[in-house]
Amino acid sequence: MTSPQETRPSWDEYFMKLANDVATRTTCLRRGVGCVIVKDNRILATGYNGVPSGLRHCCETGCLREKLGVPSGQRHEICRGLHAEQNAIIQAAKYGIDIRGSKIYVNTQPCIVCAKMIINAGIDEIIYQNPYNDELSRELLAESGIKMRVFDFGKESL
Repeated sequence: MTSPQETRPSWDEYFMKLANDVATRTTCLRRGVGCVIVKDNRILATGYNGVPSGLRHCCETGCLREKLGVPSGQRHEICRGLHAEQNAIIQAAKYGIDIRGSKIYVNTQPCIVCAKMIINAGIDEIIYQNPYNDELSRELLAESGIKMRVFDFGKESL
């Protein structure tokens, strides 16, 4: 018989599974991203990509970026939605939750816009699952000293 200790997920696996579950709430037609902000192994905030509260979702209006033929990673300003990391940081601010010194689990590597927000929010570490082609994001995060790790469910965190 297998003991609970043998089947219990690591903290990284637990929080990354939650980030993937949070991503299922997305209303984005292009990419489902979920984010969990954690401090001392306690969840502080979550976020997924989607439009601001109270507005019609892209699945109702259609994707403006698709209509205009905007490639992934470009022209963030014309998207109706916010990224998962942005929504999680905003949620923490809205409810007065201090996220300085926290970790952020996200199923896709943060873009440049989110990287700048993460730096200014005082987050110490990013654990992400899927790479995103944004070299400037990686450069700024490295310069800021924020630790970045890739998580692979089949392997230990790198």
